Amino acid sequence: MTWIDFPLYSSITAILWVLGLLFLLILYKKQPLFKFANILFVLGWLALIVFVVKLWMELDRPPMRTLGETRLWYATFLPLIGFVTYIRWKYKWFLAYSIAMAGMFLTINYLNPETYSKTLMPALQSPWFIPHVLVYLFSYAVLAASSIVAIKGWWDSYKGNFNTETLKLADNLVYIGFAFLTLGLLFGALWAKEAWGHYWTWDPKEVWAFLTWMGYLIYIHYRNFHMHKTKQALTILALAFVVLLVCWFGVNYLPVATTSVHTYTNY
Repeated sequence: MTWIDFPLYSSITAILWVLGLLFLLILYKKQPLFKFANILFVLGWLALIVFVVKLWMELDRPPMRTLGETRLWYATFLPLIGFVTYIRWKYKWFLAYSIAMAGMFLTINYLNPETYSKTLMPALQSPWFIPHVLVYLFSYAVLAASSIVAIKGWWDSYKGNFNTETLKLADNLVYIGFAFLTLGLLFGALWAKEAWGHYWTWDPKEVWAFLTWMGYLIYIHYRNFHMHKTKQALTILALAFVVLLVCWFGVNYLPVATTSVHTYTNY
């Protein structure tokens, strides 16, 4: 199993997800087909999981080193978040969004093939590598989902048909994402201590990770003290996601990135 097999597995996944959406959106009133749609979503997700696991075994390392590999994890996590959210709150639009975003990440990886080395630099050969990266990727996926909810809520508010359930969904997603984001910071600090002898060095990536954490903390506090100022809260949430995007890949293109020890994700 190598990246040569990626087009096959990604195509199978995409076809199953698209069919699931069609059954759900068009034939949702027919209960047997509704259940069949759920099965198609799960099968599509499992096909992608099989590829990730086999790729992990082939590379003999976790596929979490390059931007392309992180996109693969986002494509894996987003549909899971969308599906669980749909089962819990029945937001079809959110499920469709998560599938569309996952499809976009798969398409980007398909159109931009990379050379994926099996080797890891010494700093990455640590037991903290997997938990640190995994919790961060999951938190980013959840927080990205919360941001699209914020954008929808802001648009609904502008149109005059705002639903408080939308904000509750955003809150729940932020709480989950922020918890994992905090774990990511802690794991990263422990990893840095082991690798470089310091818990925190104010590396450009670390700075933007801290700013991302602060952005969502500001949102949580604002919601707690200004529960009725929904539009302002949604604006803060959307802006926090912009900071997250800079932290994820934008920092790699900043001039200060040349001094960062985290730029290995580009190679």
